Amino acid sequence: MKTAICALGVLLALGTGPTEANAAEPIPFSIGEASPANTYLAIWMAEEAQLYEAQGLELRVVPMNGGSQTAPELEAGNIQLMHIGMSSVVRANMMGSDLRVIGSLSNVIRHTMFLAPGVRGAEDLRGRAVGISSAGSESDSTTTLGLERIGLTREDVRIREIGRDRLDQLRRGMVSATMLGEPSRSEALAMELNPIVDLYADRIAWLFSGLTVDRAYLIEHRDLVLRFMRATIEGNYVAITNEVGAKNVLSRRLGLNEAGIVDASYDNFKLETPINAEIDPAGAQNIVEALASMGASDDVNEYIDLSIGEELRAEGFYAAMEEKYGLN
Repeated sequence: MKTAICALGVLLALGTGPTEANAAEPIPFSIGEASPANTYLAIWMAEEAQLYEAQGLELRVVPMNGGSQTAPELEAGNIQLMHIGMSSVVRANMMGSDLRVIGSLSNVIRHTMFLAPGVRGAEDLRGRAVGISSAGSESDSTTTLGLERIGLTREDVRIREIGRDRLDQLRRGMVSATMLGEPSRSEALAMELNPIVDLYADRIAWLFSGLTVDRAYLIEHRDLVLRFMRATIEGNYVAITNEVGAKNVLSRRLGLNEAGIVDASYDNFKLETPINAEIDPAGAQNIVEALASMGASDDVNEYIDLSIGEELRAEGFYAAMEEKYGLN
């Protein structure tokens, strides 16, 4: 009952629902969801408030591990958009794909590397398993950065793909270290696990949580991509201006029971999420430089497309959202 009341409150606050312009049969639009985190809050809030329906879309969420799965699923049309960092896009395009990040839900690295119980420091990691979600994911790329900070390389450890729930495997000692973002980061701190490298504290510009499409789909179905972006961006505005509702959604979607963890996850979202889902080119450039040794092109325009954001700004969408939610 509490959840239903919360969702209703969001809808009433918005004063929105399916419009006459989008009263026709909604168009299916599937997105890939890798490891659920607070970076999804804009999408979840837009779902709760029926903003995708208002844009004439029927949103479908497909759980995925991300990384190497991204390009094949996008190219096959099984999903229309993937929520994933730009590292995966660079790797996919190096293999012949043609993906583009068209928006961002985080422009800084939000990962901290934690050690499993009983693992005391960097030297203990030599020869041991370090967990990533999947090859090519942001947990993969940031693991390389984290190891460098403590004087190790990937060759000094065993990189193991362990999927979405890395905290549980770390807690049980199935891996000796892994990168964690919110809410797992706060949960790990509450468990008194040792954070050996805190990349989040370093404030590294990074296209960490991108909204990615196949370039051919963007060309052929630009209007649908724009509709998705309008709903998602408005989801950000709802989350920023409806703290109670947003925390209820975080709690329910992520299975969080401790108020302190929910508060930390929301505060992290509010601080680090670009409200208009705009890409920071500096973050894209840092990823290109980090992957240069793999032979990646140094032209960021081969991985990002800023035109969606530019079109939304030009049509006055951002200004309309600021006025609607009292943030101007």
